[in-house]
Amino acid sequence: MYYNDNSIIYHNGEYIHPKCATGDIYSQTLHYGNGVFEGIRSYKTKTGTKIFKAEAHYKRLQYGTEVMNIPFEYSIEELIDITHKLLELNNFQDAYIRPIITTGANMGLGSPTESSLIIQCWEWGKLMGDKLLKVRTSSFQRPNPKSCFVDAKVTGHYINSILARNEANASGYDEAILLDMNNNVAECSGANVFIEKDGKLYTPPKGHIMPGITRSTIIELCKEVGICVEEKHFSLNEMKQADNAFFTGTAAEVVGLKSIDDYNFPKPWESTLGYKLMHLYKQEVLSERLTNFSKAV
Repeated sequence: MYYNDNSIIYHNGEYIHPKCATGDIYSQTLHYGNGVFEGIRSYKTKTGTKIFKAEAHYKRLQYGTEVMNIPFEYSIEELIDITHKLLELNNFQDAYIRPIITTGANMGLGSPTESSLIIQCWEWGKLMGDKLLKVRTSSFQRPNPKSCFVDAKVTGHYINSILARNEANASGYDEAILLDMNNNVAECSGANVFIEKDGKLYTPPKGHIMPGITRSTIIELCKEVGICVEEKHFSLNEMKQADNAFFTGTAAEVVGLKSIDDYNFPKPWESTLGYKLMHLYKQEVLSERLTNFSKAV
C-alpha cells in the first residue's frame, strides 16, 4: 500500500525506487531507536498542490536532530523543494509525506557522526477514519518528560504508542487515551485530544505531550472564529464528564469520539464544536476557508 513499481523516494540526494534504498545494519536508529521523523500532508487545492505547514513540520524535524545530537545539514528551503519535486515525480497532490533521518553505523551510545535522509510519500486516507471512535484508558503512561524529549518525534518513543494502541485494539477499542505521570489526560497513541464542556474547549498544555501542528492549527482557528479554548490539565474523571471530545493530528486530521471506557459522550457529534472545527480545518488545508467560512459556522 505504500509503494508500487512506479514509486519514487528521496534518499541522500537521489530520487530512486524504494527497493533500491539501502540502510546500515549497525545504525543506532535500527538498534536503539535514535532517529527522527515527521508526518506531513499535501492537498490538492484550486491553486495547485499545497504542503500544509511544511515549514513548521521541517522546523520540528530540525529540532529533533538538535536535541538528539544527530548531524543534519539540510535547510528548511531545501527540504521543501525536495518534497515538492518528490510529489511531482510520484504524480501526487493529496498525499502523506514521511521524512525520516537515520544514523550511520555506531554501536556505542554516543552521538552519531553521520546521518541519512529519506523522504517517502504515498496516498493515504485519514488514519483513524471518519467514524466516531470508541476509546479506552491505557494501562501505559505517557513518558515522563524528564526521561526524554517528549516534544520531538523520535522513532524509539513510538514504542509507547504501539503498546497503547495494541492493548486498546485487543480489548475491542479503536484507540487509547494515555495519562501523564500525574494522572492527567495527555493524548492518544498518535494524536492530541480536546474535550468540550459547556460550550468551551480544553486541551492538555505543553510539557507532557507531543504538541502537534494540527493541535496548534485548531487552537488558532478557535481564536479566529471566537471559540473559547483553554490549555489546561484535566483528569480522566473530568474527561468523563465532558459533553464531547475529539482527536487532532496530521494523519488523523480531526476525528470525533463516541465514548471513553464505559462513558458515552452525550452531545451529538454534528452539534459539537469539534464537528465545526473538523470542517473549518478541512477548509483551511484546502485554502477555502475564507470563501466557505459561513458554511462551517
